[in-house]
Amino acid sequence: MATNSIAPVLPEGAGYGVVVGIGFFFAIVMAGISYIQNRYTKYSTKGSEEFNTASRSVKSGLIAAGIVSAWTWAATLLQSCTVAYEYGISGPFWVYAAGATVQIFMFAILACKVKQNAPRCHTFLEIIHRRYGTATHIVFIFFALLTNILVASQLLLGGSAVVTALTGMNVYAAIFLIPLGVCIYVVLGGLRATFLCDYTHTFIVMIIILYFMFSVYTSNALIGSPTKMFELLAEASVKRPVEGNQGGSYLTLKSNFALIFGVIQLCSGLGTVFLDQGYWQRAIASRPTTAVRAYVLGGMAWFAIPFGFATTLGLAAVALTDNPAYPTYPDNMTSSQISSGLSGPFAAVALLGKPGSIALLLTLFMAVTSSSSSELIAVSSILTFDVYKTYIKPFATPEQLIKIAHIMICVFGFIMATFACIWNAIGIDLGWLFLVMGLLIGGAVFPAAFTITWKKQSKYGAVSGALGGLAAGLVAWLVTAKTYYGELTVTTTGGSYPTLAGNMASVLTGLILTAVISYINPDDFDWEITRGINASSEVGTPVPDSSSQEQSPSRLPQDTKKEPSPLRKTESNLNHNSTLPTVLDEEKEALEDRAIMEDPTRLRGAFRFACISATVLTLLMNFVIPIPMFLSHYVFSRGFFTGWVVVSFIWVFFALGICAILPVWEAAGFFRDLWREVRVGKEVRSDN
Repeated sequence: MATNSIAPVLPEGAGYGVVVGIGFFFAIVMAGISYIQNRYTKYSTKGSEEFNTASRSVKSGLIAAGIVSAWTWAATLLQSCTVAYEYGISGPFWVYAAGATVQIFMFAILACKVKQNAPRCHTFLEIIHRRYGTATHIVFIFFALLTNILVASQLLLGGSAVVTALTGMNVYAAIFLIPLGVCIYVVLGGLRATFLCDYTHTFIVMIIILYFMFSVYTSNALIGSPTKMFELLAEASVKRPVEGNQGGSYLTLKSNFALIFGVIQLCSGLGTVFLDQGYWQRAIASRPTTAVRAYVLGGMAWFAIPFGFATTLGLAAVALTDNPAYPTYPDNMTSSQISSGLSGPFAAVALLGKPGSIALLLTLFMAVTSSSSSELIAVSSILTFDVYKTYIKPFATPEQLIKIAHIMICVFGFIMATFACIWNAIGIDLGWLFLVMGLLIGGAVFPAAFTITWKKQSKYGAVSGALGGLAAGLVAWLVTAKTYYGELTVTTTGGSYPTLAGNMASVLTGLILTAVISYINPDDFDWEITRGINASSEVGTPVPDSSSQEQSPSRLPQDTKKEPSPLRKTESNLNHNSTLPTVLDEEKEALEDRAIMEDPTRLRGAFRFACISATVLTLLMNFVIPIPMFLSHYVFSRGFFTGWVVVSFIWVFFALGICAILPVWEAAGFFRDLWREVRVGKEVRSDN
């Protein structure tokens, strides 16, 4: 009889080895990278700006890899397989990948606007504080931290569930040990450290996904080809027809309940991208000329992960449920196992045994730790700049700020683990949190986006939209659950219709309230005010006696242009490598970026590209490709399914090129100069 507890495939020691050993391995690697960075570049990890914003100098390839990494949660891998298991072929492409990529494309617009309208900010909450004042700032701090807590605890909840299922490791030990190594390497290297580890983790994840894909579709004895997969899915459609799918088939995009999940995914994803400081931080850290390109490339690359992974393991779980190799055989998976995201892990075990378990364990660990690092540095920035510096010590020195940032990373590491333990103890799993999260934070989505894009949004519109959306989402969620099921339990409140109602009510109410109230009593904001955020504390510029960062919202930027003042000790002063070729190149890029920051009109072309690409790609992935197949009730033929699988392979290889090859290509000049400096031991002139 199937139970929630399946015999572990790997020994318990393997769980501890991966969670602790690999975590500390990356901490040691990061210590070495930080040494090289401090020794051979102008950027010092001891500086507050470098630690929290990577000196706003990161190129598009590394930003794209960071976006892919930050958006690749445990849920990305586990829930994408779950929707494939529940709804068939529509799950990986339309329901999950397309439904969660549109937010990245839309954020490309916000990334460009950040570079135009607030190029020196540390957090998006600084923009809100400058525009709307303290009350609105506090409201959005609540929503930002709520988003980070929900996301981070989901990461640990999903990751620990898989570690426990595969190795038998104590779930609470896994929850607390997973973030331990991450906290160490983030403290050592800051935001740039997360980018470098993001690159490594994403590369490993892509390689393992290709390992599963080639095994399932070319060589595995249980499946071995797209044709065999097609036949097994067709058999499963007869034995276990999918309610709401055309003919009960797993081989169709005509799936009513998948469409419901897709809408929930869209609403939830808007909140977890637009309100997560981690995504704003990547926009802030990028060079002005590369921000938009990075988000467009990152979105296209991320699409490949749930599409390729779930088209392989999610569908394999469907195909092999009746095979004796499947862990739950001869029974089907329980609802608890499905909601916990175990269809993918079970498929890996059935297909490849211990090697598959190890590969999946590494994949999940890489996804969880890289996403966790993003959450840690994001929350650290909020608590450092929006709480400590704004309300506790306005005139904090850079040394004090970086000390607080280090402390807050460790504090949030403990908090995220604590919340994950609470969810696990009270019986709330990954699936429930994933569905409910959007209705809690969705009301603040459009008010936050309009803060940087719409000068007529008023502070009353922003606050009422955020709080009104939260209230509407909660009411719609609970009323629908009570009406449909007659009781309020974890099971009923996690149903499709209640969470759909709550998510849509939250996001749409937030949009309507902020738009209507701002239309009735519009603001006429001058973007020069937000462009003045941190302007006088920029590296190498004069700093007035009182911190310019603490101006009131009404204070105009020209107020900061007083008599010349002494230079503040900055990160560039801390570096003594000013004659190294690597540093000379970095100085050249910094001058180019500063020229663009001083003239935001030079980003108009990038803004047009962001709008056009976001619109075109969203329409293609969410409407032009899937809608005709949905409305025509098309069921895949053998040949069409084979072509579909081939496209998934091509997309994963394309993503690998963006995330693994592009960053190295962009940094080729740096590596060449670095090698000559280290090898020859003397300064060299650049080739040009």
